[in-house]
Amino acid sequence: MLSYLFWIIPRQVNVALSWILAFLWVDVLRIRRNVVLSNIEKAFPGTSEVTKLKWMRFSLFVLVKNLFDLFQVPFVTEKWVKKNVVFHGIEDASQYEGGVLFLTLHMASADLACASISHSMKPLSLISKHFSNPIMDEFWFSIRRRSKTQFIDAHGKSNAFEILKALKANRGVVFVLDQFMGKPYGVETEFFGIKTGTAYGLALFAQKTNRPVMPLYSYWGKDGKLNIRLKPAVDLSGLITDDNERNKVVITNQFNREIENIIKDHPEHWMWVHKRWKVFE
Repeated sequence: MLSYLFWIIPRQVNVALSWILAFLWVDVLRIRRNVVLSNIEKAFPGTSEVTKLKWMRFSLFVLVKNLFDLFQVPFVTEKWVKKNVVFHGIEDASQYEGGVLFLTLHMASADLACASISHSMKPLSLISKHFSNPIMDEFWFSIRRRSKTQFIDAHGKSNAFEILKALKANRGVVFVLDQFMGKPYGVETEFFGIKTGTAYGLALFAQKTNRPVMPLYSYWGKDGKLNIRLKPAVDLSGLITDDNERNKVVITNQFNREIENIIKDHPEHWMWVHKRWKVFE
């Protein structure tokens, strides 16, 4: 019912509500405001206060808008995609038989982007964490599953099998790699030159399967359309040695460089509110 309600409400209303809630979040309640500004300074030292505030407010607007966009996922059709989505290089993934590994991060309406890709281009399997609250988890995933995208529990006991099964079925497996991850699922890496922890799962599967790893992300255009961009496969030649522990760190750091480049291109779209630079332990 909520999905249908926000589907029929004019887009301008959802946008306005997102701006209002984002304003309340960081300018009135000021929740994690200092975290966001500190994160921007870590990644882009010396950035002016005016620019920081601009990026912060738009980033929180995008984050809030994700909720309203989630309600549209069950209603994604070919007609909707052609009207509202602009693809850049996405056709490149279709040439890889046996599945593709996608590297992505928290940017504009990822669920809506995945639904659009799964519906129009290539079926996706997204590796995702679950909420600790079972009511919230069921609410969120009951909507997400109404698309052609499938979901793999990031910490499920059979997730390795499910990933290999998805690749064999010629699906694209999406790894979200921009959040902090400590032991035992992470390794100590650098992000924007600062030491922190990053999940190493994608590095393992890149070595194990020898499948291409292609950066994939979304952002909002000035015309209000969702832009989905696929970049060429990450060059891992010369990085893989016989030392598996070293490989996990080196390859994961290479993935971090790819994510950094995406954020540099669209800094206002990234989820700055996350505490990315925790001490690895």
